[in-house]
Formats: sequence, structure tokens, C-alpha cells
Amino acid sequence: MTKLWNAFATVDPFAGMTGQDPAILQDLVGGFWVDGETHRDVVDPMNGEAFIKVPDTQLLEPFFEGLIKCPKSGLHNPLKNNDRYVYLGRVCAKAAQMMADPDVEAYFARLIQRVMPKSWAQCVGEVTVTRVFLENFSGDGVRFLARGFSNPGDHPGQESRGYRWPFGPVVIVAPFNFPLEIPALQTMGALFMGNRPLVKAADKVCVVLEQFIRMLIHCGLDPDDLDLIQCPGRRMNELISSAADEIRLVQFTGSSWVAESLAETMHGKVRLEDAGFDWKVIGPDYDEEWLDYVAWQSDEDAYNASGQKCSAQSVLFVHDNWADQLVPKLKELAARRSLDDLTIGPVLTWTNSQIQEHIDAVLDVPGAQLLFGGAPLTGHNIPDCYGAYEPTAISVPLSEFDSDHFDLVAKELFGPFQVIVRYGDDDLDTVLSLLERMSHHLTAAVVSADILFQQRVLGATVNGTTYCGMRARTTGAPQNHWFGPSGDPRGAGIGTPEAIQFTWSAHREIIADNGPMPEGWTTPPVR
Repeated sequence: MTKLWNAFATVDPFAGMTGQDPAILQDLVGGFWVDGETHRDVVDPMNGEAFIKVPDTQLLEPFFEGLIKCPKSGLHNPLKNNDRYVYLGRVCAKAAQMMADPDVEAYFARLIQRVMPKSWAQCVGEVTVTRVFLENFSGDGVRFLARGFSNPGDHPGQESRGYRWPFGPVVIVAPFNFPLEIPALQTMGALFMGNRPLVKAADKVCVVLEQFIRMLIHCGLDPDDLDLIQCPGRRMNELISSAADEIRLVQFTGSSWVAESLAETMHGKVRLEDAGFDWKVIGPDYDEEWLDYVAWQSDEDAYNASGQKCSAQSVLFVHDNWADQLVPKLKELAARRSLDDLTIGPVLTWTNSQIQEHIDAVLDVPGAQLLFGGAPLTGHNIPDCYGAYEPTAISVPLSEFDSDHFDLVAKELFGPFQVIVRYGDDDLDTVLSLLERMSHHLTAAVVSADILFQQRVLGATVNGTTYCGMRARTTGAPQNHWFGPSGDPRGAGIGTPEAIQFTWSAHREIIADNGPMPEGWTTPPVR
């Protein structure tokens, strides 16, 4: 039986994408899908087969032309081509309806799972977030983003009007860990506000975004509204460097060192979400009734998607009142994770040797102890270019964290790893000083029913998305919430109307002064 996704899809994640039948991807440039002259192989993270061929794009001029043909005033704005707000709302409505089809939902979920292996529930959740985002901006949802305001002037006929204004030609460099959700929300947000984006997804997962864009075009999106480039990172850097004067904004999600390099190249014209060492503080108000739940939530936060979330729990500060009961529970829960259902799976950016090197270094910290994990997974065909490691936790004494070992202990391992730190009644100031020293303030959690304790921690910290209460987590927030770092003026946001406006538009003030001529007016004296 014909599936609805057959109307747009060019790859089949169920029966294709193998060494014998690899997916062959294309660039989108100037409104046309273009074959690559040469290709690079993407290796299947589960068996090592070359299952995707990505264009090894070397010719950059067409993409440069796509940037310069978009004016600074954008493809549309509140005073130009404003019918596009309605058009994009219709595209969102049709795309959301298509993604609500069970077969299309399964198509994208399986496609995600093939390139970024994680549990089926995690993959379906990513599709759901994307679909609901499109639903939220269906119809007049896009137009509402362009709402402005006005203030009366100093005399009749004068009015001050504020508008949300696009940047025009922009660039998006998307991460690998959410192959659909993050680039989809970033791309649509840029389009909503009137920009024309050039988008690059991570090579290992770019097939997901390519198929999503094909679906959007099927649902009515003008293929010339954006460009999609498949190329090595160094070529993308060359393109951005050569077009830095024409590019009005780059949104980047990824490693800190690349982010800082981009910020320098673009002379600060960037919006960043560049990693995070996310923390959770469990307060002193131990409640046995909540023990299993807090343990389960902490396991989810640390090890879902094998820890490959920028919102993953990297360090857990546990009050002495909880520690003896909680840590054994965490060990039990971690042991449930299995390659069979991909509740633990390949690590795409760290190899086992790199993971082991970091674990060994942390274990060399005086007083550090391996609590559980600490060994590679066995019984699989995951290639050596990827990691495959047990959910791991190491305890580090608070005093050693608050020492010359800080940089080592606070280094983010983008995989199934966390540091656990005990603290007592007299140690909260030390904990807060450590939170102050951390960088990249993305997500955090304060697990406590004590409002005064919550306020003390929240009032001394800056993380962009912070949870509090007994159900507090570091990842998995409700739909339609702001997601992005705080404490960095370059920080980008996704998800909400406010995040879209902040990231993808600037404020423009227009002073209307339409008379009438003041009665009896004459040229005044010089003042």
C-alpha cells in the first residue's frame, strides 16, 4: 500500500539505506535540487556500512549568490510582501497535517533512529515536537510574530511605530543530536521573520533535514526560499568567511571552540547555543515517597539518547540526606538500559578511547570513585569511529571539584556520563560558587519542595531553562517553551514566539509625521 510519505520522500529508512542501497542526497540551491559531483560516505552507526552518500560540495559560488540576492530587508517584512505571512502559515498547516499521519510520523521517527540511534519513544517525541511547532504557527500564527506597537507622538499626526524586522541573508549550522527538531525549528523561525536561510546540517544526520525540506516543498514552500548545502565543515567555514560581509547573522549549535571561531569570523554577528555542562541540585528535604521518582528522572536526564543532549544532566549535586538512598537506585536504573531497544546506543562524537581517557582522568582526582558503568558496551557491531559505552557515574568530593580540578571535572563529555557530588548543610555556598564558575548556562534543575531553598539557588544562577520542584529535570520541557542559554548576549532561542523574534529579527522604529501643518506656522528663530 502506498504511504503518504511516498509523495515527497527520496529515501526509505525501512527497506533502504544499506551498504547495497545507500541513500544519495542532494543540495538545494537556487530553487533546484542538485546532484553532487562527488560524494562522501556516512557510516551506519549500528553496523559500519556506508549507507548514505552526501554531496562533497566544493562549488560555493551558487550558495554565495543565494546570500547576496536576498536584500537586508528580507524576503518579506511588515511593509513588504506581507502576503508571505499568510503563505507560510498555510505551509505550516499542510505540513503539520501531513506529519499527523501515522505513517509519516513513523517515517521521520525511523529516519532519525537510523542516523542518531536512540529509543523509539525519543524519536517519536522529536517528531511530535516538530509537528506541534508547525501547528502553533499555522494560519495566522506566522503573521502574529510580526506584531508591532505604536506610541503617540508629540503633536497631531505624529506617531512612533515599532516593527520586527528581518536580517535578510542568514546562515544556520545545525547539530547532529536532534536531526529533525532543532534544524526544523531554526529554519522555520528564520523563514517566518522574513529571512532567507542557507542551512547546513551535520553530515551524519543531514538526510533527515533534507527529507523534511522536501516535505515542506510538497506542502507548498517555494524551493527558492532557502538553500541547503551538504559539504565538509572546512568548506562551510570557507563559505562563511568569504561571505561574512554579506551574511547578516549566523545561528550555530555545536562545540564551543567552533562557536568562538565563528563569532570572530562574523565579528559578533552570531546567535549561539554551544554546549553545556548542565547541573541538578537536590535539596536537603528528603522525602522517601519521592525517592523512586527523583531517581528515575535523574536517570532519564543523564542517559536518554546516550547522554547526547545539550540539556543532559552532567553533574548531580546530592544532599547528604538523599545520597545513600539515591545512588543505588541510579545504578539499578542505569542497568536497565540496553542496545536492544536503543535506550543506550552509539555515541556519535566521542570514541571509546576518548571516553575512557576522560573517565581515567576524572578517576585520578583524589577521592574520586567509580559508582557504576565505566566499561565499553559489548556484543554489537558499532564501528570504532563511534563510541559505545555503559551509562557511567563517578563521584567526586566537593572539595576536589572546588579546586584546581574544576576544569577537568566540569568538562562536558557528550555521552552517557555524569559526575555526582555530595554536599552537606554547610556546603551550599560552595555549590553556588561552583555553579557561578560554570560556563554555557543552558539548563538546570533544583529538586526541592522548599520554596526558600529553590529561591536561594535560582536567585544565584542564570541558566536559560531552569526547572524547580520535586519533579524538576534538566531536559524534556513542556511544549512551546523557550529553549536557549542565558548569561551570553549572543545566546539563541528556539521554540516560542519570543525566541523566534529575539533570534531572527531586529527592532525597527519608524516615526510617522503626517501633519497637519501647525496653524499660523512661520519659520522659527534659530535655537
